[in-house]
Amino acid sequence: MTTATPPRLDPAKIRQKLSLSQEKLSSLLKVSSKTVNRAEKQHLPLKDPDAQARLAKLDEIVTLGLMVYTLDGLKEFLTTPLPVFDRYTALDLMQIGQFDRVISALAADFEGLGF
Repeated sequence: MTTATPPRLDPAKIRQKLSLSQEKLSSLLKVSSKTVNRAEKQHLPLKDPDAQARLAKLDEIVTLGLMVYTLDGLKEFLTTPLPVFDRYTALDLMQIGQFDRVISALAADFEGLGF
């Protein structure tokens, strides 16, 4: 019996959908810009398991966000200070590791319970 390997997350695609620079993505992932650049150019997975987990959260935000909003709407959601985030932006929260709080807000919007 074989176990399926999870699909490799593509940092470049995630970064582009979130309209982030490599520097901003590296900051969210807590890795160097050089690491992000290498992963994108050489199509390599991130070696750091914590960075991989953060990238998976970003991918979840993109996936759910695009179920709720258009690409432009998702960009606005990520960069607009919102009451649900105590007037911080979703990007601010992701910077301090609160990915689940952003995912919860997107899920509430998806379910029609948004704020």
